[in-house]
Amino acid sequence: MLYHLRGTLERKTPTYVVMDCGGVGYLIHISLTTFGQLPDLGKAELLLHPVYREDAQLLFGFATELERDVFVLLNSVSGVGASTARVILSTLRPEEALSVIANGDSGSLQRIKGIGAKTAQRIIIDIRDKAIKLGATAPMASGGTSARQEALEALLVLGFARVAVEKVLAALSAEELEYSLEDLIKRALARL
Repeated sequence: MLYHLRGTLERKTPTYVVMDCGGVGYLIHISLTTFGQLPDLGKAELLLHPVYREDAQLLFGFATELERDVFVLLNSVSGVGASTARVILSTLRPEEALSVIANGDSGSLQRIKGIGAKTAQRIIIDIRDKAIKLGATAPMASGGTSARQEALEALLVLGFARVAVEKVLAALSAEELEYSLEDLIKRALARL
């Protein structure tokens, strides 16, 4: 099984890249999220997930481990293929996709091209518990995530609406006091 490729980007488009690795050019399908994180050309590394079908062998590339994990999770849902999973990750960042699924927000999923009401509900029913676990244990991609961002993600996983959580966290930030992550979550819970 292919895990990653490290090589030189020879072509970069919003939907795929061509990466030269030891004289072999690989066409790798990517999301817009990954597109934004790659250099224009030159040295790069992509994590991979191969998809084998009767008529094709496709490679999907990801800039982060979390994005690949969410892709695999989405791809495990009946009726959601690799292309649909890529469209979801082109519309929502991996963290947002996990939050939407964990919160049961089928409306946000239905706004994505190609996702109808039945598919949105199937995604939520099939992988909601896995999304909650993945969101709780996945490392944040940025590395230097603020306490406010971590609190936001934690409260979304607990099922609170994004708008309400962001409003409360903004009010707490306006107080200009330094809160630990634990204190920030406790104070936010008291106000929600």
